[in-house]
Amino acid sequence: MKAGVVVFPGSNCDHDAWYAINENLKGHAEFIWHDSPTLGDVDAVILPGGFSYGDYLRCGAIARFSPVMAAVKKFAADGGLVIGICNGFQILVEAGLLPGALLRNRDLKFICKEVGLRTETSNSPFTSLVGKDTVLHLPIAHGEGCYFADEHTLDELEAEDRVAFRYLDNPNGSKRDIAGILNKGRNVLGMMPHPERVCDPLMGSIDGLGIFQSMFANTPVLSK
Repeated sequence: MKAGVVVFPGSNCDHDAWYAINENLKGHAEFIWHDSPTLGDVDAVILPGGFSYGDYLRCGAIARFSPVMAAVKKFAADGGLVIGICNGFQILVEAGLLPGALLRNRDLKFICKEVGLRTETSNSPFTSLVGKDTVLHLPIAHGEGCYFADEHTLDELEAEDRVAFRYLDNPNGSKRDIAGILNKGRNVLGMMPHPERVCDPLMGSIDGLGIFQSMFANTPVLSK
């Protein structure tokens, strides 16, 4: 899999994602500067965590206007795999690629700790090798990670099996314990926890590896 890791001013988890793909999975990842109008020849796109544009206005509200996002939208519309992690999730929501919004955490505090989450569906290119009801322990690091959507949207997400992950012990007040969701085409995933930070045994866990392995298994490059 050849992945493009989009770098915005203020991204700080771009190298973590790059390392997970290149070193832990022996794939190929390259950085794509936010000002680029194209993505190049990639099989998947990663919007990493961080504080794009210093989180001015709302998290991700400025990044959605970066030139690269037009290319990301077209890539997603054509069926390409896109994963947004933490700030990347916020950007996907602001860009309209995923429904809902990410609000300030319930206690209005930045949270940085390991959390448990349950995989709600295996019917996606990001979870096919993880398996439904699998419990993962991943780190979170966010101040605005509370997922919010109106009741109709929440019902729709659940009815269409588009809730990818739920928190076991909701740390931020997210509606219905939602930690990650899919778009209608199931090729775009947004999640707050950081799978890229637990892909190496040296970090004490490889719980995040299955998400990227699933992406590997669902990109055309492996069938060539």
